[in-house]
Amino acid sequence: MLLELNLQEFLQQHKQIIEDFLVRLLPHQTSQSLYAAMQYSVLNNGKRLRPALVYATGKVLDTPVDKLNAAAAAVELVHCYSLVHDDLPAMDDDDLRRGMPSCHKAFGEATAILTGDALQSMAFEVLSDPELNPLAVSLQIEMIQVLSKAIGSRGMVLGQAQDMAAENQAINLESLIQLHKYKTGCLFNACIELALIASEHNNKAVVREALLDYGTNIGLAFQIQDDILDATSDDFTLGKPAGSDIAAGKSTFTTLLGVDGAREYAALALQQAIDALSPLGYKANILSDLAMHLINRTS
Repeated sequence: MLLELNLQEFLQQHKQIIEDFLVRLLPHQTSQSLYAAMQYSVLNNGKRLRPALVYATGKVLDTPVDKLNAAAAAVELVHCYSLVHDDLPAMDDDDLRRGMPSCHKAFGEATAILTGDALQSMAFEVLSDPELNPLAVSLQIEMIQVLSKAIGSRGMVLGQAQDMAAENQAINLESLIQLHKYKTGCLFNACIELALIASEHNNKAVVREALLDYGTNIGLAFQIQDDILDATSDDFTLGKPAGSDIAAGKSTFTTLLGVDGAREYAALALQQAIDALSPLGYKANILSDLAMHLINRTS
């Protein structure tokens, strides 16, 4: 119980830190529909789980928060951009996000496309700004390389393309895991890699390998839990349409394994994530607790 309390305090504290940082970044002229849509899509009570992963990894590596804020903001901006684009009629065609109308429902499709574009470019602007990201230029460039690779044609965008191509197609478990390794897992691992760069621990092979193994497994477990919630929860609890993946004819971990089988598979991935942290000792407890939080979430 004490560990969970400590984790909740950590999540709340760092959620406030990243919220304040994001407010500082976003344009404030809401009379411009693009700027209003950017605020709407970012400052809408997100859980900020990816920034939490950046901060938790940094905590394990004894990295000051001010060296992590830019990375945390960049991954959240990318995540928000991906949600705006995923919700579009040409993609997943979802009308609800975080309990509110999706960006394209509130502002129109054209503005939603431009909003996603603007949020994505802002992520790299943040990483390259010496005032916002007080690291050496060489480290800023390394961060930009890591994030751009994670979200592009060899990462998140590839996963989305594979996800769309697989609609109404029967794919096997191995293919589904590979799809979500790109679509979900690459950004999770980018969170860890960015924190490693900020901490300047990137050259310590044992630490890097342990953390990235952890990241791969929590990314998988997170996606399995997402599929379970899509199959078992409701719109109000999720803040987005429940059952939308099945309605779209997508293969999911629950359609392939059943709900109970998916839960067992998520538990296995969770345990592998926790086991991966063993070389880091007790200092990695915050990451173990975060992994359990991600899998036990209800929305």
